[in-house]
Amino acid sequence: MNRLYRNSVLRFLFIGGLSFALDLGLLVALHELFNVDLLIATPIAFVVSLVFNFFLQRIFTFQAANHHGISAVKYLSLVVFNIAVSDVIVAGFDALGWSYVIGKGTATVLTTIWNYFLYKEWIFKGKRESAGEA
Repeated sequence: MNRLYRNSVLRFLFIGGLSFALDLGLLVALHELFNVDLLIATPIAFVVSLVFNFFLQRIFTFQAANHHGISAVKYLSLVVFNIAVSDVIVAGFDALGWSYVIGKGTATVLTTIWNYFLYKEWIFKGKRESAGEA
C-alpha cells in the first residue's frame, strides 16, 4: 500500500481502474436493474466516471494545487481529443479487416500512456508538496 501511495503511475492506474469499474458498474445497474435505455444509461455512466476520475486524479494521484476550473477545461478538452482518437483507431482497425476489439485495446493503451504525462505536466501541473514521488 505504501508503494501505491508513493508512486504516481500506480495511483494513476489504480484510479483509472476504479473509474472504469464505476463506468461499467453504473451502466449495468442503470440498464439492467432500472431499465434505463442504453442511449441514456451509457452517457450518464460515462460522465459520472469522468467526474469521479477527474477529482481523484487531481486530489489523490497528482495532488494538484493549480486552479481546478482551468484543470477541468483542460481535462474535458483531452477527453474530447481521446474520444476522437479512439474512434479513428477503432474504425481504422475495422476498415483494415482487423478486430475492432484489438483496436479499442490499442486506443486504450495509447490514451492511457499520454494521459498520464498530460495529466502530470499540463492538466494538474502545480503539485502540492508531498512525500516521495515516482
